[in-house]
Amino acid sequence: MATQAKLSARPRSESGRNAVKKVRARGGVPAVIYGSQDQPVNLEVSQREIQALLTHAVGENILVDLQIEEGGKKTARLSLIQEVQRHPLRSEIVHVDFHAVSMTEEISADIVIEAFGESEGVKSFGGLLEQSMRAVSIRCLPQNLPEIIRVDVSPLKIGDSIHVRDLPLPAGVTATDDADLTVFIVAEPTVVEEPVAAPAAESPEVIKEKKPEAAATGEKK
Repeated sequence: MATQAKLSARPRSESGRNAVKKVRARGGVPAVIYGSQDQPVNLEVSQREIQALLTHAVGENILVDLQIEEGGKKTARLSLIQEVQRHPLRSEIVHVDFHAVSMTEEISADIVIEAFGESEGVKSFGGLLEQSMRAVSIRCLPQNLPEIIRVDVSPLKIGDSIHVRDLPLPAGVTATDDADLTVFIVAEPTVVEEPVAAPAAESPEVIKEKKPEAAATGEKK
């Protein structure tokens, strides 16, 4: 399941380019939380903390328990990291969008699919493992959100395939993609025919012109 990480935050009342520069100068990152029928709230999170959280994340869907401190009190807001904006030239984070969620309401997400093991068809018969889908769309409660879907492809022989309906989804998780969509397939090995060498062209026969014989009457002795 997706790791539920805690992250400190505080409301951000100032806005505009100069205000954003001040936030970044003190090691913060401008952020916003929206959704769950509440008005969007501007926040500030620590550059160091959000960077560490993203660095250690396994999947793309990160469940965050935002601890918003205001007036000496902390308010917990469960959210998903919706979007992370980075500087185009540097790796630093410049803005984060959080999407508020409820533990009692299902959410939709795209979960990365990862293969493990070596397919029998690849290992023994030179086949090629092809992956048609890199992620699957699912619905579940936030506490059931998987970080990644790992699929054992070692039993697959030449021509065998795995479809969305075959994915090992955790309990409480439902795929919303077409169940018949192919995720993995072991294709037959590609046979490369060696080009046949063209026969060497025969050298044309050179016919030498015969010298005309001297006329018998005009021949000098």
